[in-house]
This record gives sequence, C-alpha cells and structure tokens, in this order.
Amino acid sequence: MSINFLGDHDLDWAPQQVLSDRTAYVLFSAKREVAITASGPLQPGRHPDATILVGTIGGIVVYVGQSECDQDWAPLRPSIRQYTDSLSFIAMSAGIQRLEFVLEHRFCGRCGAPTTPKASDSGVQCSDASCELVSYPRIAPSVIVLVTRGEECLLARSPRFEPGMYSTLAGFLEAGESAEHAIRREIFEEVGIEVKNPRYFATQSWPFKHSLMMGYFAEYAGGDIKVDGDEIVDAQWFKPNDLPQLPLKASISRALIDTWLAGRNR
Repeated sequence: MSINFLGDHDLDWAPQQVLSDRTAYVLFSAKREVAITASGPLQPGRHPDATILVGTIGGIVVYVGQSECDQDWAPLRPSIRQYTDSLSFIAMSAGIQRLEFVLEHRFCGRCGAPTTPKASDSGVQCSDASCELVSYPRIAPSVIVLVTRGEECLLARSPRFEPGMYSTLAGFLEAGESAEHAIRREIFEEVGIEVKNPRYFATQSWPFKHSLMMGYFAEYAGGDIKVDGDEIVDAQWFKPNDLPQLPLKASISRALIDTWLAGRNR
C-alpha cells in the first residue's frame, strides 16, 4: 500500500533554475505569514517585492519575497496543512527557507563584509577579497521515528501539540552523529527506552525550521517509559484499534503511522 504525504517525491522541480517562461510568486511577512488569495498562496506573474529565485516547480518559475503591503496573511504552518498539492507545498516550504537564508546572510559571518549572490549555485559569497567566505542555505537533518512493540506503537505528546494529539518521536542530529545513533540517543533521552533495528522509510523537507526529516521505523529493545518532561510530556503504547488523535496526513509522522497500520491489516 502506498502512503502519500506532502513532499516533492514525484514533482518535477529544479532548485535555483529558470526553465520556463511561466512565472509565479509567494509573499511572506516578517512574521512568517504567507499571503493568500482566492487561488491560494502561489500567485501567477511577478511582484516587485518577490525577487528571490526559488526554482522551476512543475513548469513554473517561482520567486519569493518579503512584503509589508496590504495582503490577506495567514500563518505558515496551517497554510501548509490546508493547501495540500505538492506545488503549493514546495513553493511555501522551499520559498520561506530560501527567503530567510538571503535575509539572514546579507553580511559575512566571519568578517562582517556584505555578501553577494553566487551566479553558479544557491550560495552567497563575502565581498571582501581577503575573506571570500561562501555560505549556503542551512538544512538541519533530523530523525522522526515510529517505535513498535509487537502489535503496539509508541506515540508521544509535545507541549506544543494541540490538545489530545500524539505523534512519533523526533530529534535533530548532532555534529558527527549518524542517523541511526541519533535515533537511539533521542528516544532514550526523551522517553527512556532502548530501540533496535532502525529501518529507513522516507524523507520530508519541513520548514519549521529548515529541517530535513528522515523517517524511520524502529523496534522496542527494552526499558520503561520515562518522559523527560521538557520536550515530551506524555508517551504511551497504543494498539491499532485504540489510537489517539493523530497528526494530519500532510506530515511524514502520519505517513509512518499509516504505513504501520496498513501493514497490520495485510
């Protein structure tokens, strides 16, 4: 059974390339809100505030920019959940990450001189000839894991979640750490159990903030649940016929859960 979730897995798009005469744009506010019209977040044509190239997405060259003009603004996270076509998702997700990189790297992080965009790729380069440091958009790799124990799966609550919702466990990789090690470390730190046999599932780019979510399944190996009380406030084992409120289908966390459920029903 194929489980679908938002992403660019089957979408034809080329980051930082102009491959079409058709253009569109996405506008964001300084508060990470996206401008929405009757056609959604992706507007046809060009806008004077949207000058940063995202790339060619589904045959459309997309630009992004920050604006304070009069718009109907909506928070980014619910907008990504609402507009569930891949083109809108990539335009918003890649767009906000590209925009924030440009805004946050106007000056060199080593010497403080102004930066200029590179012509050959997505980086910016220090304009000081004695420095010339090149910086690229930041991507933070993270693991997101569904732990199983026989006919049960482990789901947890973050204090940031809406009331009643449980999801899979997740955490960022540290420098020099493999994804498999991060799985064992993060799960033990957050809920106090040990896991084994991590199995890769899929990835999803997620702009909260600049993450590459690497999805895995893992098996319970021992220990009792003991939440850290900070990142996780509750965690429980759930059976397929007694699941709590789950994340929306846009996310890879829900895809992990749905894939596990589909396997139980075979």
